[in-house]
Amino acid sequence: MTEPVIGASPRRIDGRLKVTGQAQYAADQHPDGMVFAYGVFSTVASGSIKALDIDAARRSTGVLEILHHGNFPQAFHTSPVPFSLAGVLTGSRTDEKRLPFEDQTIRYAGQFVALVIADTFEHAREAAYKVKVTYAASPALANLEQGLKQRAPADGGQGHKRGDPAQAFEQGVHKVDLTYSTPVETHNPMEMHATVALWEGNRLVVYEATQSVVVHRNTLAQVFGLPPERVEVRAPFIGSGFGSKLWAWPHSVAACAAAKVVGRPVQLVVPRAQMFTTVGHRPQTRQRMRLAADDQGRLLSLRHESVNTTGIGDQYVENCGGMSASLYSCANVEITHHTVRVNRGAPTSMRAPGAAPGLFALESAIDELAEQCRIDPLAFRQLNYAEQNEQEKLPWSSNHLREALEQGARRFGWAARTAGIGSMREGEEVIGYGMAQCNWDAFRTPAQARVALKADGRAQVFCGAQDIGTGTYTVIAQCVSELTGLALQRIDVELGNSSLPPAPVSGGSWITASVLPAVAEATRMALEQLKGFAASAEGGMAGVKPEAIKVSNGKLENGDSSLDFAQVLNRLKVASAEGEARTGMADTAKHAFSSFGAHFVEVRWDPRISRLRVSRVVSAIDVGKVVNGKTAANQVEGAIVMAIGMALFEATDYDERDAMPVNNNYAEYVVPVHADQPQIDVILLDYPDYNLNEFGARGIGEIGVTGLAAAVANAVYHATGKRVRDLPISLEKLMG
Repeated sequence: MTEPVIGASPRRIDGRLKVTGQAQYAADQHPDGMVFAYGVFSTVASGSIKALDIDAARRSTGVLEILHHGNFPQAFHTSPVPFSLAGVLTGSRTDEKRLPFEDQTIRYAGQFVALVIADTFEHAREAAYKVKVTYAASPALANLEQGLKQRAPADGGQGHKRGDPAQAFEQGVHKVDLTYSTPVETHNPMEMHATVALWEGNRLVVYEATQSVVVHRNTLAQVFGLPPERVEVRAPFIGSGFGSKLWAWPHSVAACAAAKVVGRPVQLVVPRAQMFTTVGHRPQTRQRMRLAADDQGRLLSLRHESVNTTGIGDQYVENCGGMSASLYSCANVEITHHTVRVNRGAPTSMRAPGAAPGLFALESAIDELAEQCRIDPLAFRQLNYAEQNEQEKLPWSSNHLREALEQGARRFGWAARTAGIGSMREGEEVIGYGMAQCNWDAFRTPAQARVALKADGRAQVFCGAQDIGTGTYTVIAQCVSELTGLALQRIDVELGNSSLPPAPVSGGSWITASVLPAVAEATRMALEQLKGFAASAEGGMAGVKPEAIKVSNGKLENGDSSLDFAQVLNRLKVASAEGEARTGMADTAKHAFSSFGAHFVEVRWDPRISRLRVSRVVSAIDVGKVVNGKTAANQVEGAIVMAIGMALFEATDYDERDAMPVNNNYAEYVVPVHADQPQIDVILLDYPDYNLNEFGARGIGEIGVTGLAAAVANAVYHATGKRVRDLPISLEKLMG
């Protein structure tokens, strides 16, 4: 019997292209006649442009044009209809509502104020430095605290209430009322945002570093007043995005307009400093947690109130309480979200939006409440397990959180933990153990795919999804291999082009769960067509009913008769057997869908030299069927390292006097490096969730980030006795 391909761990089919440099990213594209654009960015965070002196820049070598508010081509806003999951195939979206150069108002530092187009990158940059801008600066709101002093927060919606949480809180035997905060985090993918735009008559072709070629196409079509059929967005490879590349940002619109003005292809790469200003970030949050439990440690009341920063003129809600509404069993719950506008660029989704900062607050507060109850943190969580989704009043489609807790604790050695602060030591180092639960909604959205079984014995898959480095090429090939028996080496997958059958964004951990059903259905349709060919007069199996023909190892079989796919097609002189399918969303009326997990963290603190490090992490994750063990574990491992950055290092700082970013570079914005990576042990439970899709797969990209910062903070408290409620956990906070 052939070994199953779904659930195996083959190497990435696109791996060789990447390690040999053959994979072409957006900035690698160089169409004939291409010229270069470089931005001029505001050096104040609030005010307006009084004067723009471009004379010296225009005289600079190689300059073709300089765009600004006075000469930018006509552009339109995207549709005001809210973006929704159901509309993922047809939606458009920008997080920064203002178009580039739309007016002379300055809303944040690093905002585009002009764009120089020249024959070379160096000439464009040189000329951009010669543009002189005179500003009428006004006081800027630099942070959440200043924003709250200036104006009342706006209701962000996405709230939830059940029971009477205020009254239940008063009746609690054990209570906590605490505030947690998280700073701005900047995505900083290795591949910077980049656009290469060219016009072919009235048709726009764009190479873009985007997590959604379809939504990006729709957005540009609306901005330039074109039918979507006249816009093509290509992104065969993306150097990750972590959410910053979900939607179109000003540079993409500016590059397309520049190409139209100069009549030549234009490349625009966002400099690293502007990666901190004009392409999104995780917003700053403040979260108040009020929890109460009875004398047995059972939750009576849970209130999670959050406020986050958003841009001037924009409304982005960080859904911090989204996971809190359902992770624990509690009859009395209230979740609220508010926003306050400050002089920063528009925030956007960052890996596990809402859940990452939200579960830092929730899982830290749960630990503090467990301590008040004098219950082991693991036992407290087990005691308050939610048998169903109490927010939606629906049973879980699949929930193995209890097993994740048990397996993770056993592998980690949680039973060896002693409760006393600083009670565990090895040599000069104090050891701290901490843990946290995590969850992330499981999604499935509409998707479409086309599969062709070719006369040369190969298979082709076409889908308007994109692979942002997560292994989408490979899992799609695995799906076709599983159904046809063809080796992975004989399957060609084409992604990252908006002209292909439409598929959802690569974000939210929904691409695998959404696309595989469409690929599978298209494959089955192609096989049915092939069987019909085989059963025809000249197909090689004349007289056999198509439904009696079996598929195995790339062959059609009936009794002793066996034909390769290629043999059937070549007999009929047909190029291919094809199928195209569109599949829909999961049925959310009967089940609630979510993934779950548990993180166990060991930190080591050496008080002699003030050295803190995360030394060991065990994460047990319940994400349905694991399609590819290698890429799945890689996703969780990467998320863990990213969350260590959130816990210990990352914060984008702004000068309180003028709201200017002060560490907008890789030298001063600290991220984890190889030396910071702990021993990581990922346990993938691998229980298929067939209510979500036929493969039982759920998303895995976000959940590894959620909860881990709290597990680190809880471990730090166990080692040092310091409760750090304001991320990141800097040495100054432990030494004070």
